[in-house]
Amino acid sequence: MDDLKFGTRNKRGDYTPNEPLTVAPLLVWPPRPLALLRWLPGYLLPWNALFFALGAVWWFYLTPAKETMQTYAWGWVLWIFARNCAAVLLVFGLLELRLYILRRQGARFKFNAKFPADVPSDVFWFKSQNIDNILRTFGTGLPVWTAYEVFLLHAWANGWGPWTTFQAHPWLLALFGLALPLIHEMHFYCIHRLIHMPVLYKWIHSVHHNSVNPSPWSSLSMHPVEHLLYWSDSLIHLIVPSHPLLVLYHLHITGTGAVVGHIGFDKIETGPNGAVSSHAFAHYLHHKYFEVNYADGSIPLDQWFGTWHDGTKKGDAAMQARFEQKKARLNAGK
Repeated sequence: MDDLKFGTRNKRGDYTPNEPLTVAPLLVWPPRPLALLRWLPGYLLPWNALFFALGAVWWFYLTPAKETMQTYAWGWVLWIFARNCAAVLLVFGLLELRLYILRRQGARFKFNAKFPADVPSDVFWFKSQNIDNILRTFGTGLPVWTAYEVFLLHAWANGWGPWTTFQAHPWLLALFGLALPLIHEMHFYCIHRLIHMPVLYKWIHSVHHNSVNPSPWSSLSMHPVEHLLYWSDSLIHLIVPSHPLLVLYHLHITGTGAVVGHIGFDKIETGPNGAVSSHAFAHYLHHKYFEVNYADGSIPLDQWFGTWHDGTKKGDAAMQARFEQKKARLNAGK
């Protein structure tokens, strides 16, 4: 497939899509109902539909009985951990295998033309981005994810919190489920801005930003403190009437869904003339430039607070102007 029909490549071979990033027509005035309807399929497909499907399979077929989860026991806790590891191995592993190990589409649609495995670096354990990222994912990421999940399922099993059923409140739960990716993005923006504060960035968030050229295993490669903050959005289910199916969907949005921004390719080819959009460009720009796109644009927080980068030369100019203003403020304060 010819990626240059959809974008351009610079002298280093780095790819940029032709179409600028846009924020969702969701919180806009005046309302744009037709634009919202056109945006909605991309909001659901393919990623959020996949994460909901994973949550549903995990809930209906792979979650222990309610009575089992009423008391903490290593058996079911380790089972929850094992099935979360399976989800990450399935989604991250298949993307890594296809795009980075077998390199089935070469560097077509790849934002950074280099492959991390070809560039050893001392910032990573064993000088390997992949080894470092995998160890951090399974070493602290999956245990933290599992801890939140076990706590919430235990709370549901014991009736702690405003839990309800789809039979009792179908529309309430459907709307809550539809909003969960937006809730996650808003929470992510808030904690993301927090850990970009200089002290927290140095000691915590810099671990994640070591992967300037991210790949799927970079998705959950974080400092343990960032893992704790990252999954804390799931605690909303103890405040808002919810159901365990939505808990698992939410945890997959946050956990498995972290891969969306770290695929490293603008499109995943499905055949000689077909491709699926990765939705990865906004977060790739954050890894490249650090101080833009703290969220992904479903909620226009970056646009409101002046940190939005749409991937164009105009976006570069606006970013550079912000950097110059920041530099001037710092020099004035000396």
